[in-house]
Amino acid sequence: MVELIPSQDSVMQILKKTGAFREGHFVYPNGKHSPHYFQMPLAFRYYDTARVLAVALSRKFRLEKDISSQLPKISIISPSSGGIPVAFGVRDALNAEQIYWAEQEHGQRMFRQYVNQGEVNPCIVVDDIIRSGKAIEETVALVKSLGAKIIGCGAIVRFDSAPNEIEGVEIKSLVDYDVKIYAKADDCVECKDAVSAETVRF
Repeated sequence: MVELIPSQDSVMQILKKTGAFREGHFVYPNGKHSPHYFQMPLAFRYYDTARVLAVALSRKFRLEKDISSQLPKISIISPSSGGIPVAFGVRDALNAEQIYWAEQEHGQRMFRQYVNQGEVNPCIVVDDIIRSGKAIEETVALVKSLGAKIIGCGAIVRFDSAPNEIEGVEIKSLVDYDVKIYAKADDCVECKDAVSAETVRF
């Protein structure tokens, strides 16, 4: 039987198979240590995999009456370049009219597309991964400043340390991951076990 929305275990298997999820001993640029590393673009380099993940996430949105009743006159928005493949996949699956992506410039999140007040349809903000929620929160604030309504938020993976809702809107995800990150090497289990470390970047 085909899963309309894959289970969390099924999605994790996809991420492992594509190399988008790795286990070991990783040191992030901020000096924190972790036994896992997500590199989501590796999953989206394969069209079939990208489509499975984006369609699955879109189905979670379609189940919401407030969203399904407004289709196709909605916008899909990505907070950054990493979420663009997700945004295009969800847009295709929902047949949404608009798509935008934000970028950071001089420490401020903004649209490169010269979006004007009142031009943005009610929107769904999507990303590949939500670690702290900061990027998606900044994007929601940007969208609201343009007079648009947020009707959905989501990501393929959400760390359980991130918020589960923004502005009263539940964050949909295919995987809620129990993140283990150590602020310093002295607290790191892998360091204590002398596991060889790999320096990575977000």
